[in-house]
Amino acid sequence: MKTVIGKVEVGSASVDTIKQAAEIIKKGGLVAFPTETVYGLGANALDEAAAGKIYFAKGRPADNPLIVHVNNDFDLERIVQNVPAGARALMDAFWPGALTLVMKSRAGVFSYGHLDTVAIRVPNHIVAKLLIHHSGVPIAAPSANTSGRPSPTSAQHVMDDLGGKIDMILDGGACKHGLESTVIDFSEGNAKILRSGAITLEMIENAIGRVGAPTQNDTNAPKSPGMKYKHYSPKAKVTLVKGEPEAASTKILELLNATNTSNPVIIAPSGDKKLYGNAPFIGLGRRMEEIAANLYAVLRQCDENGHDEIFAQGVAEEGIGTAIMDRLYKAATK
Repeated sequence: MKTVIGKVEVGSASVDTIKQAAEIIKKGGLVAFPTETVYGLGANALDEAAAGKIYFAKGRPADNPLIVHVNNDFDLERIVQNVPAGARALMDAFWPGALTLVMKSRAGVFSYGHLDTVAIRVPNHIVAKLLIHHSGVPIAAPSANTSGRPSPTSAQHVMDDLGGKIDMILDGGACKHGLESTVIDFSEGNAKILRSGAITLEMIENAIGRVGAPTQNDTNAPKSPGMKYKHYSPKAKVTLVKGEPEAASTKILELLNATNTSNPVIIAPSGDKKLYGNAPFIGLGRRMEEIAANLYAVLRQCDENGHDEIFAQGVAEEGIGTAIMDRLYKAATK
């Protein structure tokens, strides 16, 4: 299969490109497209065979659920049993945006992933919105990468992983947030956070009050991507070191000097480069939002540079830092 890349910019030519991609979705094909979080690999969510192609292209475990992307005007009652009041409050506050809500699905609507729930979000990216609109169907779309790899934040990342396996990539430039959406589960009554993201726990709780944590059962029978399986991992071994920058850098330099790998590298906030002297270093950015947006691209850069071990300096686990650390924890889990 030849994968076509369609460059999407302002203008009528881009609308034509998106319409071409929508026709592929309608016919049961696969299209990668940009969102404000990461690039998604889209198929008609109501077409079981099309959704199955996503799992095949990614090498994705069959019980790892898909997130369904819709626009704000979509009638959710077509696919969910009911919308809890807390979910409605979060929709009003954060949709369109980087927030996924898990609810009880209507019987017989979906037959992949978790069978009695559905994860839904409304993306806040014009290309995604137009693709959904012109396709005329909900679009199932996990991240457009090989399963387990760092998620793609550019069209080139998608091509690197899935070129020749999917029909088309809509190139809308780099993603704004660079981390997958926050996932909140309402399927069992009270709200639980299943995955952290740019819509932070603090923002969620300011809107609806206290939110619970996932249980072991949530991990064993996942209702959200990013829970049960190894995720976000480069080819290199990742060692994560937490703590204040000075203490963390001291420990990382000790580990660097003791390693027997041939091409190690340090990744850390750019402002802390001075703590590492002449040691091999890649900066993640200075502000937390910049670090989040750059994280996956830097992990992929480490692979491209042939680094065989990555020493990652942790960040404070507050705000979006919680999501950054969640991804680094999973990258460091082998």
